[in-house]
Amino acid sequence: MGKYFGTDGFRGEANVTLTVDHAFKVGRFLGWYYGKNHEDGKAKIVIGKDTRRSSYMFEYSLVAGLTASGADAYLLHVTTTPSVSYVARTEDFDCGIMISASHNPFYDNGIKLINSAGEKMKEDVISEIEKYLDDEMGEIPYATREKIGCTVDYTAGRNRYMGYLMSLAIYSFKGIRVGLDASNGSAWTLAKAVFDALGAKTYVINAAPDGTNINENCGSTHIEGLQDLVRREHLDVGFAFDGDADRCLCVDEKGEVITGDHILYIYGCYMKDRDKLVGNKVVTTVMSNFGLYKAFDAVGIEYEKTKVGDKYVYECMSENGYRIGGEQSGHIIFSKYATTGDGIITALKMMEVMLAKKKTLSELAAPLVIYPQVLKNIRVTDKTQAQDDADVKAAVEAVANALGADGRILVRESGTEPVVRVMVEAGSTEECEKYVDQVIDVIKSKGYAV
Repeated sequence: MGKYFGTDGFRGEANVTLTVDHAFKVGRFLGWYYGKNHEDGKAKIVIGKDTRRSSYMFEYSLVAGLTASGADAYLLHVTTTPSVSYVARTEDFDCGIMISASHNPFYDNGIKLINSAGEKMKEDVISEIEKYLDDEMGEIPYATREKIGCTVDYTAGRNRYMGYLMSLAIYSFKGIRVGLDASNGSAWTLAKAVFDALGAKTYVINAAPDGTNINENCGSTHIEGLQDLVRREHLDVGFAFDGDADRCLCVDEKGEVITGDHILYIYGCYMKDRDKLVGNKVVTTVMSNFGLYKAFDAVGIEYEKTKVGDKYVYECMSENGYRIGGEQSGHIIFSKYATTGDGIITALKMMEVMLAKKKTLSELAAPLVIYPQVLKNIRVTDKTQAQDDADVKAAVEAVANALGADGRILVRESGTEPVVRVMVEAGSTEECEKYVDQVIDVIKSKGYAV
């Protein structure tokens, strides 16, 4: 991670940590950097944004920077992160930019950079951008006269992405009652349009964005509303997205939450049954539940464990040719169909398994027994110092020794926020709570808590 860019882009409070000046300079750099690859100096860069009020501000600032450096900016307008990735990799674009802070509150925002292969931007390019942001490079020349870039309305790219999503469904959804929680974010029109076109009877909540209600008590981080909808309307299944729709969690017909771990298990088994599971492996992160690994062991599926972050999951998948991987939070990557997590593809794939096996989601998930897990975040003054503190380390070791082989503790820093995350899995929720609080109390006592 760099000074500005974390595991999922440059993220922070709009005009506090991440300002319009930052966005302008990112645009200036990208327009110049990629323009060098063209004889006429004109790069082609595609931009999408979520529904935050500040997303429009950052879009205009990025466009100003890009065009001032001679690049042409193609605007998808409000769309999902995976759609930007899809358009960048399937058309002749030098890179893509998504303006979003994902599941963060509305006052935060972020700049996610995607290369021409639809993957997260490589670290060497990010490093050069950071040097420019810190004025460690020479001046970048302004484009003049006919070399100044132009702005292109490119809703056609978003529409083509929607067509691609529809093409992935191999069964009709006719007669299936589906709940969708759009999180007042990027999926607010996209998801319903796709499911309606495939024949589902859709029930949609949180699809009225006003610029300040994205992720507010809704979506994949607040799934209770979707659970209520599924139970109240007796739906067959529900899908909840986050602000930029690169993650998805599910609700089964009983109103119970189906996590990313469940999704990995369900689709991993489905692929193994059809001899499609390359290397007989599913890629997980260290945050996946003990129960997932026990369930995989029972059916003979092997697994890899990466650091937390879909970036690391994808790197492991691409290096080894694996076809499915993801996170407990609902970032699931189906590498045959996408180079990033895609919440709508995840929902379509869960529908596929249900229809192919003629089973409910609860039946498909039943063999996976989740261990009690408690995860708490503590906002700190310095993530690295808090984790490296000798007394904090001793507290973590004491918990690990107490749990033994019957549980585990994981302490890690957030890649996008000034937060340390403390997670414990054990035989009971009470035991988890006790040990998590034990470590957090030490962090607080050492003066790291904000």
